[in-house]
Amino acid sequence: MVTLAGHSKWANRVHRKTRQDAKRAKLFAKLSRSLIVITREGGGDPDMNPRLRTLIDSARQAEMPGDRIEYAIKRGLGEVEGKQFEPVRYEGYGPAGVALLVECLTDNNQRTVAQIRNLLKERGGKLGGAGSVTWMFEQKGVITVPKAEADEETVFLAAAEAGAEDVLDEDEEYFEIHTGVRDFHVVLEALRAEGIPTERAELTMVPANNVPVPDDDAPKVLALLDSLQDHEDVQQVFANFEVSDEAMAAYDTN
Repeated sequence: MVTLAGHSKWANRVHRKTRQDAKRAKLFAKLSRSLIVITREGGGDPDMNPRLRTLIDSARQAEMPGDRIEYAIKRGLGEVEGKQFEPVRYEGYGPAGVALLVECLTDNNQRTVAQIRNLLKERGGKLGGAGSVTWMFEQKGVITVPKAEADEETVFLAAAEAGAEDVLDEDEEYFEIHTGVRDFHVVLEALRAEGIPTERAELTMVPANNVPVPDDDAPKVLALLDSLQDHEDVQQVFANFEVSDEAMAAYDTN
């Protein structure tokens, strides 16, 4: 049963920021690392490796050159030598008790954990132990559809029939579809079969509950998340918080 529900606006804010920064070399480097690891784990054929297919779509949407995508896949297949990156997840807390999951790809875990620990400490957070906050999140598929390119009824019916869990309609620009992990690619392919364009499609960690952050603490939380996103080893940051529209707007104008 698909329901309409609220959601945190941080994910969409990160999505918009990523789109704005899509031409930066740092973004391409992060995408390259992900392509290498996902190819290594699941093979280089997008038809046989759904995670790779989705990531290639994301890289293309970010305007990553095709030759860089191909090169990263060759690295993952071992056809080209280079650094070996390993996935690692760090858990911790930010200001106002916000729980954080920080997913990285690194060739030196000791270096990366030290840098993430220092970054958290400098901005009012702290690193936690394994399992300290993971239980607060659940892995879900998240797909966003631009409202300017599809109507609500079409999106809702296509997603529901394919097995989506939620269709969210609380963002001004996007419909946001949540799926179970097993149904993610089924729903994504169903939307594409109906000609419904998607801008964000990924397996992500969704918080069970969000922590309301006072406006005075909002800039500290948002600045910490931006700093983590800017770290070259960080692929994704998940957090369980809500801030007011006023606090978000004020931060964005600074």
